[in-house]
Amino acid sequence: MVKISDFLGKSARENVEAAIAKARESDAYHALLSLSEERALERAAQVDAGEVTGRLAGVPFVAKDNFLTFGDTTTAASKFLETFTAPLQATAIEKLEAEGAICIGKANLDAFAHGGSTENSAYGPTKNAHDQERVAGGSSGGSAVAVALDIVPFALGTDTGGSIRQPASFNGVVGVKPTYGTVSRYGVVAMASSTDTIGVLSATAEDAELVMDILSGQDRKDMTTLPDFFAPAVIEAPKRIGVIKEFMDDNVDPEVRARVAEYIEALKAKGHTVEEVSIPMVKYALAIYYIVVPAEVSSNLGRYDGIRYGVRSQDASTLGEVYGLSRDHGFVPENKRRIMIGSYVLSSGFFDAYYLQAQRARTLLINEFTKIFESFDALVGPVAPTPAFKLGENTADPVKMYLADIMTVPASLAGLPAISVPAGTTEAGLPVGVQLIGPRKSDATLLALAREGEA
Repeated sequence: MVKISDFLGKSARENVEAAIAKARESDAYHALLSLSEERALERAAQVDAGEVTGRLAGVPFVAKDNFLTFGDTTTAASKFLETFTAPLQATAIEKLEAEGAICIGKANLDAFAHGGSTENSAYGPTKNAHDQERVAGGSSGGSAVAVALDIVPFALGTDTGGSIRQPASFNGVVGVKPTYGTVSRYGVVAMASSTDTIGVLSATAEDAELVMDILSGQDRKDMTTLPDFFAPAVIEAPKRIGVIKEFMDDNVDPEVRARVAEYIEALKAKGHTVEEVSIPMVKYALAIYYIVVPAEVSSNLGRYDGIRYGVRSQDASTLGEVYGLSRDHGFVPENKRRIMIGSYVLSSGFFDAYYLQAQRARTLLINEFTKIFESFDALVGPVAPTPAFKLGENTADPVKMYLADIMTVPASLAGLPAISVPAGTTEAGLPVGVQLIGPRKSDATLLALAREGEA
């Protein structure tokens, strides 16, 4: 796969033209929803003229289509926003452009980032980079495939419960979900405010480290951001790493377990101590997630009513019909499912029984992670229980689809950094990722571990 270094020191125009040509050649995968050729070439001219310089000068990238960008529509893969032109630009885009990077287009996703396969996009699914009959993963499936197909060396994604890590695993690329608050979410369509994070997908951990170094830092426009703590690290001494026992049971595909076991042996060969650990609360994480997150989804999507935001129905004659018909047109079934679940658990008589209990259980999960990290520097396990599944295989069974997130949601609920690292393939040639999880603010150390594994 192409790396950032492959583009540095070259003509920005040639870089952009090559990336756009590659994107068009790869149209069958449906990784991108739109291309920004005119604006990208204008930016390239500025870089070639020396008007814009930086660590990513002339490097093309794509952004998931829930990032607001100037000059493009931002659809969040929903018909509701098919004509929405952003009046502002995401902080993450601004930071990358300030370093000379050039956004060439917007990547496909599950509508409003609700899903784990990119099959919930209102514009059609993205296909896996290694097998077009299989899913790309989600919700950042388009971003993962754009990197895996060598269209760009890195792409922006969002991770609320695994939406960077799972597609990274399914397509054989690196996917970084940072500590909650590491990167500003200003200018990104909100899903669930207590777990939304901005991260990167790339060919290598080294490239991910560079992009994260640029993206990290406090932003007065996002009150959840942390003071900049990210600084590239090196592994100077062996680490103590725990294998999550609950992630390695018989419910996990044997080939996935085998690839994780091989990665563990490689860690041992590097001198690290690796031991099995138990985190009992992780078995409740998926249930916690699908109470807390739909509650926040129902709140965040309330603004999409055809009046404040979204395409308004022209068939409505009353205010109630404006809301109802606009939302019926704009939301896909998975959006509606999460809104209904969220509204239910927040309703009078059920708030204490469901939402409040889930938040208490979430605290217990956080406490277990905190205790574990008193003895271990990092945790390791699979990203997902299976390789990429077939298109349409899980669409009729929401519970089966949600189970694909069972290993990624614990770190999201706890606000911890987690990385998906390529760990080989199955006999059928499907990529398998290994997940590294660390304590809060250990993002650079995790990337250093991942980088060490690439050496």
